[in-house]
Amino acid sequence: MGVVIIDGTTVKDFVSNEVLFKKSVDERFAALDLNNDGVLSRSELRKAFESMRLIETHFGIEVATSPDQLTQLYDSIFDKFDCDHSGTVDLDEFREEMKKIMLAIADGLGSCPIQMVLEDDHQSFLQQAADLEASKISSSVSHT
Repeated sequence: MGVVIIDGTTVKDFVSNEVLFKKSVDERFAALDLNNDGVLSRSELRKAFESMRLIETHFGIEVATSPDQLTQLYDSIFDKFDCDHSGTVDLDEFREEMKKIMLAIADGLGSCPIQMVLEDDHQSFLQQAADLEASKISSSVSHT
């Protein structure tokens, strides 16, 4: 685990870096596409969210949520990603929803920097945003 200092601008800069953001999202999509068919099924997307454990914990404390409630929640997340209601999530839909999610996180963070503990997972979008910011700072320091 590592501690990063991040704010909304850091996240927005990451999203606006089209090459880096697209590469990151595409890599995540490929990792989630377990059967390599070019789309995410309901179960593949659910496995991704289950692995993040965003719903089953609240500030690190286990939260008891019934299986029916979890299924309903995961189904609603899938429906949000499946913009064309095809029953699968293609890469373009995934990119668009991840962009919306990241910009919502940026808006939530605002302009005040906060310290955040992130697992040493270089696939994490927030970690990549922090790494991009750090590379900008180090390059500006080395050029002065």
